[in-house]
Amino acid sequence: MNDFVKLEEKPFFRKLDYNFIIVILALNVIGLINLYSATHGPNATEVESLFISQIVWLLAGWTIFFFVTLVDYMFFSRMAILIYALNLLAIIYVTFFGKVALGAQRWIDLGFFRYQPSETMKLGLIIMLAKILSNRSPSGQGMGFRELFVPLLMVIIPFGFVVEQPDLGTAMMLSLIGGSLLFFCKVRRSIIIGALVIMGLAVPIAWEYGLRDYQKNRILTFVSPANDPRGSGYNSIQSRIAVGSGQFIGKGFRQGTQSQLEFLPERHTDFIFSVLSEEHGFVGGILTIGLFGFLFGLALRTAANARDKFGVLVTAGVTAYVFWHMFINIGMVIGLLPIVGVPLPLLSYGGSSMLTTMLALGVVSSVSYRRYLF
Repeated sequence: MNDFVKLEEKPFFRKLDYNFIIVILALNVIGLINLYSATHGPNATEVESLFISQIVWLLAGWTIFFFVTLVDYMFFSRMAILIYALNLLAIIYVTFFGKVALGAQRWIDLGFFRYQPSETMKLGLIIMLAKILSNRSPSGQGMGFRELFVPLLMVIIPFGFVVEQPDLGTAMMLSLIGGSLLFFCKVRRSIIIGALVIMGLAVPIAWEYGLRDYQKNRILTFVSPANDPRGSGYNSIQSRIAVGSGQFIGKGFRQGTQSQLEFLPERHTDFIFSVLSEEHGFVGGILTIGLFGFLFGLALRTAANARDKFGVLVTAGVTAYVFWHMFINIGMVIGLLPIVGVPLPLLSYGGSSMLTTMLALGVVSSVSYRRYLF
């Protein structure tokens, strides 16, 4: 009973953060509108069923959101090691025995659903790091090597396996989420400077021995997509055309030529923001980014009002998780960042991504829900 709220203390619906829920729902609706357009063009065939599937994932996601809201978030603290270990085992399994699609081995085929363990590992990592860091009391100068060793190990292990799949985008997200939480907890300045120097020295080595040919091509394409407009530069060029052609107010719902005539690749997943920008223009893009900004503000307010350090850290981690996904996806589709295959949270099609995001936001809602218990 300790993990569940006694409803007689205060009615369930009076404890919910309705602003938080409304912003998430608004982003879901924007996602569905653009997914419908992206999957119902004149030449669309099997992709039309993806819209129905996304509604199913959303209903499941909201069910998870409200269920997790009722569960005391300290339950996740007690289960942190198990959650992390199960996700790591799933990643190890998929690395060797997972389903191969689009040249990568990232999924476990469950028949009715293709589960991508690296997605849920992001939340598992947040919970594990929040558990570890909430028990640390670093000096005023910040955490040193001794305090950082275990948290860094928790990041490096799944990072290595995900890179091997290969999934550079998700591996990068794991490192950004982990780095954001560590930075939030304060790291000694000397260590930050040292890490930056090591990263700078490691870049040429990683380029020569760590990156695969297609990953190098993505970076070179980012620098100059016009060098290979029909090959590696195609996605970036078509996405920029879509975003730019929307101008200020857009071409209108289902009037975008890049998406409707299927020039735009992966328009229902990685490039859903390109569809939005083409059809709803600068206004639609800024509105969406503004809603994300409002979501981050509400989440950080929840962190500031959390009753304990674990609640603060897990909320900060989820905020970083959603922020980096949004930042990299939008930067990718407008040509400011290389294309790395990172979905736009709450908008892009995908069961694993949607369920994990709603679960993560449910944990934040659980932290907010318990602000009334004292």
